[in-house]
Amino acid sequence: MSAPPADDAGVPRRGGTDLRFGYGTNGFTNHRLDDVLRVLADLGYDGVALTLDHGHLDPFADDLPRRVDRLAHSLDTLGLSVTVEMGGPYLLDPWHTHIPNLMSDSGAERRVDVLRRAIRIAADLGSPTVHVCSGPAPAGLPEDVVWKRLVTGCEAVLETAEEYGITLGFEPEPYMFVDTVGRCLRLRELLGGHERFGITLDIGHAHCVEDAPVLDCLRLAAPHVVNVQIEDMRRGVHRHLEFGEGEIDFPPLLGELAALGHRGLVSVEIQGGSLDAPGVARRSLDFLRTALTAGTRS
Repeated sequence: MSAPPADDAGVPRRGGTDLRFGYGTNGFTNHRLDDVLRVLADLGYDGVALTLDHGHLDPFADDLPRRVDRLAHSLDTLGLSVTVEMGGPYLLDPWHTHIPNLMSDSGAERRVDVLRRAIRIAADLGSPTVHVCSGPAPAGLPEDVVWKRLVTGCEAVLETAEEYGITLGFEPEPYMFVDTVGRCLRLRELLGGHERFGITLDIGHAHCVEDAPVLDCLRLAAPHVVNVQIEDMRRGVHRHLEFGEGEIDFPPLLGELAALGHRGLVSVEIQGGSLDAPGVARRSLDFLRTALTAGTRS
């Protein structure tokens, strides 16, 4: 997240009230991708968080260049921004979620390969970022070895990110090795503060697992946040809920995001809403707009 602009005295000014809302394609698994984009554009969303997976856009498809070209044209025609996400849990293994990953005993090179594919797709689509999560650490592996493997894998991926001008948005996620903002910041430090390493902050995840209040987590991560994912959640229960069904107070969070000058997408991620995807998307956008207005007036 870029710093707020400074006034003539060098004192940072608070940002404006505009945020750009997106919606994740993993909440539209029963729709064709073209239909997803049209629904989101018709509802008034600013962008889409595109999960690379078997359904909507398979990064291993034989005709991938044609699909990407067509998708880029559709996004441009509909006026939608895009961020590319690598949250497909069974993309590389039909039996195990987020396996292999950069820390795996075998197959880590397959994760590096798919992340490099994602970076090239992002560049072709005009996405400035690629969302990344750590996955689970191999059982019994000493933590220092896990960190070393993760850093080595990230360094390999960041080489490609540098080449294409793409920023990785690393997401802390429950039950994964990197599950908190603090651990994400430690990874960034181990990578030497790499300029292409940013943070994807999931508001629900922070409420679920962090000891600190979500607003404090946002402020801690803020200098490096490139993407925000948003949904409601209950503490200690990793289940993505519609807004109002969990425990999170959203107006202060959205007000703070706007004040900090966040310019990336704020993308709804409700994977379980696919059976009523247009309705969930409509209700979500109405909720977020109302919460943003309340948060910027307080």
